[in-house]
Amino acid sequence: MDTGTHLMMGFGLFGLAHLDPSVASDPATAQAVFIGTLIGSQIPDIDTLYRLRGNNTYIRNHRGWTHSLPMLLLWPALISLVLGWWYPEASNLSLIGWTTLAVWFHVFVDIFNSYGTQAIRPLSKRWIHLHVLHIFDPFLFGIHVLGIILWWLHIVPPGPLFLDIYLLFFLYLSWRCLAHYQKLQLIKKLVPTATRHTVLPTIHWNKWYVLVEEGNEVRLGTLHGTQFSWKKKQIFTSRTHPICKKSESAPAVSAFLSFSSYGYAEVVQNGAGYEVRWFDIRYLHKKRYPCFAVALLNSKLEVEHCFVGWMSHQQMCQRIEDAKLSLSS
Repeated sequence: MDTGTHLMMGFGLFGLAHLDPSVASDPATAQAVFIGTLIGSQIPDIDTLYRLRGNNTYIRNHRGWTHSLPMLLLWPALISLVLGWWYPEASNLSLIGWTTLAVWFHVFVDIFNSYGTQAIRPLSKRWIHLHVLHIFDPFLFGIHVLGIILWWLHIVPPGPLFLDIYLLFFLYLSWRCLAHYQKLQLIKKLVPTATRHTVLPTIHWNKWYVLVEEGNEVRLGTLHGTQFSWKKKQIFTSRTHPICKKSESAPAVSAFLSFSSYGYAEVVQNGAGYEVRWFDIRYLHKKRYPCFAVALLNSKLEVEHCFVGWMSHQQMCQRIEDAKLSLSS
């Protein structure tokens, strides 16, 4: 989920923690748990710092080891150790318990959107993405904001309030899982010959994006309730094509393919060689794919330049032209 939603969940879990007598009655424990749930709800996304080392490193590591099984234990232990030293009077059991819940809840919720996480590392580097929640879900964000307002105005005690909110949270999540399953089964009936069917959430409850793949052909559509319409059809270059295979050795393309199982390539020939453009077809925006990697190969199929990132089609083309100009000078 987005950073703002994770922050709201940190506040929400602290509100829920008031059901714990140690938190409700002891100011030191309450302060320690407050900081612990806020940090715990954010700490798995510390891998954002990889941006400082470039997009290649960031894309390869984002939602990777920081969301892994060992870190589900290590993050709470580190946070609790520091806060326990800072608040020696606080209940260690409450501090560890609520901080652990905050870290686990962060990783758990991230699994339900389309980007996903490598949550079962080191057992497997497979990405787990259930395509149930949009990266920003207005309902989940909204119920947390409402709960914080009611708490701040002293209208409802925080413990019972957030207990109800998280019961509603899981009811909503269950409904979204059921809705996703139903939409997926509908698409499978509508396009039975496809090799892969994917239904992706949007920010709207009743609207879903649809990806249907048959070999190198990709068809994209939208589903409003039970009303289905096609938006785009595209034929990509086969991943077994020699030029595509050569481009996979480029660091940017390698990083891109390490997290995306929805990567498709286009090969563009120019006077000096080839451009290989890899797109993640999950992220369609205004008939373009803003998540991509590009490799420039010479006539000997040697990689001369590459980059990866999120940007507009115009920005991508400009970077390609700048790189070609630099290589020719």
